[in-house]
Amino acid sequence: MRIAILAYDGCMGAEVLGLSDVLLVANRIQAHRDPAQAPPFAVSIVGARAGAVRLAGGAELSVQAPGRFDLLVVPAFDFGTDAPLEQTMQRLRAEQVLIAEAARHRALASICTGSLLLAEAGVLDGRRATTSWAFAEQMAARYPKVEIVRDAMLVRDGGIVTSGAFTAYGDLALQLIRDRAGASLARAVGRFSLIDGGRDSQAPYLDRRLSGKRRESFSRSVAAWFEPRLAERYSLGELARAFHLSSRTLLRRFGAETGRTPLELLQDLRVEKARRLLETTTLSVAQVAEQVGYLDVATFSRLFARRTQLTPAAFRRKFQPRDAKLF
Repeated sequence: MRIAILAYDGCMGAEVLGLSDVLLVANRIQAHRDPAQAPPFAVSIVGARAGAVRLAGGAELSVQAPGRFDLLVVPAFDFGTDAPLEQTMQRLRAEQVLIAEAARHRALASICTGSLLLAEAGVLDGRRATTSWAFAEQMAARYPKVEIVRDAMLVRDGGIVTSGAFTAYGDLALQLIRDRAGASLARAVGRFSLIDGGRDSQAPYLDRRLSGKRRESFSRSVAAWFEPRLAERYSLGELARAFHLSSRTLLRRFGAETGRTPLELLQDLRVEKARRLLETTTLSVAQVAEQVGYLDVATFSRLFARRTQLTPAAFRRKFQPRDAKLF
């Protein structure tokens, strides 16, 4: 399979080189298993034009003009700059032209915010897609014709595969290996590279504090009102009175902006606080549940598992820092 990885000024270098190297590992392991068999992957790093590109971290990388390929992979752009998204998209017009042309006859894949470049090129219209959880809200607002699957690690829609946040290049690589060369080689590469091939959701990693820049809105005001009241009983009437609205008007206005209900937002905020408590304190699950407004531990645990794909105890085991220090 001929895979072209698109590199461009400001792209995340680890996604370009990491994907390339994981596929190289697949070739090496396959050669060790059967020296007579051709390598499953031929990888090239290409640009909209041949020359040098400067990666997000400042390093330079030489790229070639696109040749023949079966799949074009688009990595993320640097999300830590102050440049508005519109300015970034204007700067990367040549890359979008290449993406649109490739979509006519070739398969496409993206990593992290690379999906926004696919969307800007128009190739995701009418399709399901994912992106980094931190930018899902921004992507949904900018590209309403795209159905955003916010928590997914990988989404395949026809000949296009989009993947989640930064290190999802590993998940994408294992999926490509699985598709092209079989599950046995994918498992071997995962073990050799210490890549967890079982991740299917970004939900356990979500942290609203690190989400992309969000404009002030009615829903943000509602969230700010909820924040100091997470342990209190939910009352739609009290919420409506706080904003000098009728309950019906509040629900209509909130739903028009978000497509959700205030109660769903409150549940998200409660789970978010519970996550922080499980990570940073030794409170029992029952005590955590009480601090976010749930007296029934079973009800809290079911809600937490729906939102994060992990039970509270499993979440704590996975994310609470270890005491041991390296140095």
